[in-house]
Amino acid sequence: MTNETKPTIIEQRKLEHVQIVLEKNVEYKNKSTGFEKIDFEHNALPELNFDEIDISTNFLGTKLQAPFMITGITGGYGPAQKINGDLAAACEKEGVVVGLGSMRPLFEQPELAKTYNVRDRAKKVFLCGNIGGYQLKSMNIDNMHKVLCELQANALCVHLNPIHEAVQKEGDMNWLGVLSAIKKACKELDTPIIVKEVGSGISASLAEKLESVGVAAIDVSGSGGTSWSGGVESYRKGRPETELFWDWGIPTSIAVANAAKRVKIPLIASGGIRNGLEVAKAIRLGATLAGAAAPFLKAQNIGGEQEIIKLIQTWKRELKMTCFGTGSKNLSELSGANLIKPLDINEL
Repeated sequence: MTNETKPTIIEQRKLEHVQIVLEKNVEYKNKSTGFEKIDFEHNALPELNFDEIDISTNFLGTKLQAPFMITGITGGYGPAQKINGDLAAACEKEGVVVGLGSMRPLFEQPELAKTYNVRDRAKKVFLCGNIGGYQLKSMNIDNMHKVLCELQANALCVHLNPIHEAVQKEGDMNWLGVLSAIKKACKELDTPIIVKEVGSGISASLAEKLESVGVAAIDVSGSGGTSWSGGVESYRKGRPETELFWDWGIPTSIAVANAAKRVKIPLIASGGIRNGLEVAKAIRLGATLAGAAAPFLKAQNIGGEQEIIKLIQTWKRELKMTCFGTGSKNLSELSGANLIKPLDINEL
């Protein structure tokens, strides 16, 4: 974006979102993901060769090197082109999933398409487009299909963020008809639909509804990581209620565990995931993938593609170490690994 070009309201908002996440502490204040309350039972004799542990997985028909996803971060303003390109290139090299930020600006200003187009740098990466559930209500399905084809997207994430919208001065408040719009998109688009929250969580009852209308996967995106409704919008000077909703949401661990009991489609655990051990805990609770945005945005800001690769590789090793410590030769075995139960004095 040049100095002579004044950004639109949406472009400015996207830029501010990224800047705030990079520069301010917008993590949940008094609510955690809940993963710190979960401990694996240590296996002191794993009978495994660490180098032979397999952390690959299959997701929506694609084999991945590891069960990771860099969830949607940005798009729709100049610098986003470099950010998305670095993220996608790193994910392709490491065999994991990458998501784009909301594509709403693309539909309103088609010239911004270049900030989302990453295929020149990552021809084979599993790529997820992104649109808000609110915007999907008025979206022309043919136009959406055209955009997804142009981006060569493997899936479309539909994000739900009602509380985030409610605390924004410019937020979208009429959410009637969003579920019907998701159902229509699932029926009319060839691209699989992933429904995700943005940090407040998806309940088990909603997960059931989403599965019933044809959603291919769900990203629970629970509380415990970046607080958009409280943290980010507080710095953007949102509505007076912003601070009140800083810690609003379902903790990620609870959202995953509850949804896993009720649905059969793949679950993605995001919202405060910060290392490979937490990825392992998410898989143990029933997730197929685990994702994050903020850590990888910060890595990109520090050192571009190479710093992102380093972080992914660190998470891979931490996940393998957890497999090693539980005696799990692959993710299937990890999903059934023993947990340490809280001590019950009556059992002594």
